[in-house]
Amino acid sequence: MESEITKFYEDKTIFLTGASGFLGRVIIEKLLRATEVKRIYVLIRPKRGKDTQERIAGWKTNPLFEVLLKAKPNILERVVAIEGDCKEPDLGISPTDRDLLTQQVELVVHGAATVNFAEPLHVALDINARATHQMLQLAKQMHRLVAFVHVSTAFSNCISHFITERYYPEYLSCSAKKVLALREMLDRDTNLFDKMAPVLLDRFPNTYTYTKALAEQLIQTEAGDLPVCIFRPASIAATNKEPISDWIDNIYGPIAIIHGLLYGVLRVLPLNLNAESNIVPVDNCANLVLSCAWRTAMEAAQRKEQVIGSPPLIYNFAPSGENVIINVFIDDAVKRKRHFYPVTLAKWYPFLHATTKPRLFKLAAIFYHLLPAYMVDLYLRLRGQKPRMVAMYQKIHRYIDVMQHFMINNWSFETFNTDRLWEYMSEADRQLFEFDMQSLDWDSYLDRLFLGMRTYLCKSEESLRRGRPKIKCFSILHRLLQFSLVKRLLGL
Repeated sequence: MESEITKFYEDKTIFLTGASGFLGRVIIEKLLRATEVKRIYVLIRPKRGKDTQERIAGWKTNPLFEVLLKAKPNILERVVAIEGDCKEPDLGISPTDRDLLTQQVELVVHGAATVNFAEPLHVALDINARATHQMLQLAKQMHRLVAFVHVSTAFSNCISHFITERYYPEYLSCSAKKVLALREMLDRDTNLFDKMAPVLLDRFPNTYTYTKALAEQLIQTEAGDLPVCIFRPASIAATNKEPISDWIDNIYGPIAIIHGLLYGVLRVLPLNLNAESNIVPVDNCANLVLSCAWRTAMEAAQRKEQVIGSPPLIYNFAPSGENVIINVFIDDAVKRKRHFYPVTLAKWYPFLHATTKPRLFKLAAIFYHLLPAYMVDLYLRLRGQKPRMVAMYQKIHRYIDVMQHFMINNWSFETFNTDRLWEYMSEADRQLFEFDMQSLDWDSYLDRLFLGMRTYLCKSEESLRRGRPKIKCFSILHRLLQFSLVKRLLGL
């Protein structure tokens, strides 16, 4: 049976933002490997001393593209750089390139974003909200446009702990258009604008989720007749199956926590072990983005006949139903696998004590993190080396402060539209563009996730045999230290 989605992308021209990001590169690789797409224009920021097209050529050394380039050595020639920057007015795109895009582009995937939770409000607003508004204005000039996919986040409306596939304008203290107008009014006084953050954010925990919520409202109110949909992924993790089964280069959210555990650096955390682990494989995300674009294009004519004001569809993507796991499952997996996938540069034996009480965490962190760090730094100073452990933990604790809201609380998600899309797809499309979370084998996936983190994030590509003696030694030292502490406490 022929794939309808593959046929749909044949000879299509696509414009993608966020191309250098984790998800963006996987989308590009999938398009080039599985479809006969005509051209992919990608928005890339200029870098001093490096041509934008040279940056694309640099992907040839990335393991993600290895399978693709073996089969199609010259395929990256179909990827064309458009110089621009989402922080700049009009996306920093030249008039010549704008004309090119408006005349040729048929599909848009807007994935560019800053995911820094501590980003100053004016920066997060410019990249996450204003750029979305400008992308919509550009899309309205694209004569051949058939679909526009906006990549949001499943946590864009995290004030609610059960998030459905709808818009949540009631959570915004001020409309998106008014916030953008205020930003423009204070363009030369960003400090004053940033001081307004507590009032504007209200119940939002950070500038990231707030500005992503603003972007969604802009799509709700400004999309008009554009064939638009919103894709809301949970925390994106390593590839599950394609093009390789464990590729990852993204250290954010839960992945940063697991990364710290594998290194033996994080030993105590403010973490709810009974909360749902909302992680999704990046290749499944890419498949769903491409499926959403196809379905949006197919429904475009039908959507025009709908009631005026009917908003674009939202596709939540997170574990749901009977195949949801909780954080304790991942913690147990780390304990089971720490001897199988040891990190060669680990600092200590991987273990974790979790608490949902922030004050208790801060107290415990003194003994689990800071005191050992000061001792190591003292040792380094005595050897004439630069101390680094205390500074490292201060940086880690600042990150935990920003992430704590999402580590302690629990969220679950409705995925009705996503499930309906999966049911609508043919068997051929399901095999080529798989994103069904109900069939994900979590044990196998976490195995691949840990191995991928070890290889691509921890840079421990050498034989596992070299890491296992070290982790065994750390295990013995860890047990001896525990025994010594218990002995002292009991006064033996």
